[in-house]
Formats: sequence, structure tokens, C-alpha cells
Amino acid sequence: MDAQNGTVQVLMVGIADEIFAIDAGMVREIIDPIPPTRVAGARPHLAALVNVRGNIVPLADLRVRFGMPARGATSDTRIVVIELPIDGDPVFVGLTADKVHEVTEISGAAAQQIPRVGMAIPPEFIRAIVKWNDAFVIAPDLERILN
Repeated sequence: MDAQNGTVQVLMVGIADEIFAIDAGMVREIIDPIPPTRVAGARPHLAALVNVRGNIVPLADLRVRFGMPARGATSDTRIVVIELPIDGDPVFVGLTADKVHEVTEISGAAAQQIPRVGMAIPPEFIRAIVKWNDAFVIAPDLERILN
């Protein structure tokens, strides 16, 4: 998110009690949960793969990455497939979301300073915090989180 310029179109995604604003340009599709295949020796937050239309996609569990308690899938659970550059190469990753809210625009000018204490999410994983409706939402630094 560019905090100095205009608006950014984002997908609002709920994970635990937090709402994350994911750059809509990264989102390739949103799908219902599908059975994952566990990968022995994989990092805990990227411990499974899913088959998305014949393509093998790592499935990221941001709850694990952020130290949040585990939660089973509900009727609101979705997999958000994103494409992001990792080490200069485009990579598809599925993100498990407790709920997908909506696509909306947020203003980069509304970005708030990231508090260094009191956050459930490590500050190095946050690109910006933005006011949306009556809540603060987190614009995550997905490259850093997943790399």
C-alpha cells in the first residue's frame, strides 16, 4: 500500500478477530475449502498443499504464523488464492480466511502509524493500518509473512 497516494482497491478478509486488507490486484480467485495434503518437513504456516484447477498451490495458515489459536473450518471459511512475487518470481499461494468480507477502496492517506507495542501481529508483518468503517484493518506485508 502506498500511503502517500490515492486509493487502493482491497479485499477485506477476516482471520480470528482481525480484518486484513489484501491488495485486490494480488487476488486471483476465492474458493471454498478443499482437502489439503500435508507436507512433511514444511514450515508450520505453510504445512499443506491444495490442488487448484490442476495446479499445486501452497496453503498458508496465517493463524499459525501469527500465533493465533487454531480453528476448524466453518461455512464462512474460504481459500483466497493470491499471486505475489517471491525472490522475483510470481508465486501462487492460498490463504485460509475465516471470512471474506468485500472488495472496497481504502485511502492511502488514511494509513495510521503502526504501534510498536500491543499488537497481536508482529509489526514487521504489517505494511499499514487503515481505518475502515468503524474498525482498524491491517494491510499485511504478505511477501515478508510468507517468505
